[in-house]
Amino acid sequence: VQLVESGGGLVQPGGSLRLSCAASGYTNDNHCMAWFRRRTGEERERVATIDSNAFTSYSDFVKGRFSISKDRDKDTLYLQMNSLKPEDTAMYYCASGSRTLRRYTPDYWGQGTQVTVSS
Repeated sequence: VQLVESGGGLVQPGGSLRLSCAASGYTNDNHCMAWFRRRTGEERERVATIDSNAFTSYSDFVKGRFSISKDRDKDTLYLQMNSLKPEDTAMYYCASGSRTLRRYTPDYWGQGTQVTVSS
């Protein structure tokens, strides 16, 4: 399985970005996916998850601003990020696994895409 992220970049505070993660190598759609991030000097943290039944969850620090979705036909995961703040600056990682990533460790990780929020 391979996960390839794209869509990161530099954006001003209050702006928006959409991250994408193309998954390949899966033979079915029964996998869960998620976005994580790692800010400089901090531990990796879970941002948002989507289960195989399309149930979604969000960490408190992004609720109401970020939206996770998945195109099942393309097996591509998205993260729409609105009202971005400087503290959202981080490397964002796509992840997938056979069980919900609200609780379990992912089986696969992407290489990451950098998001920088700055004026």
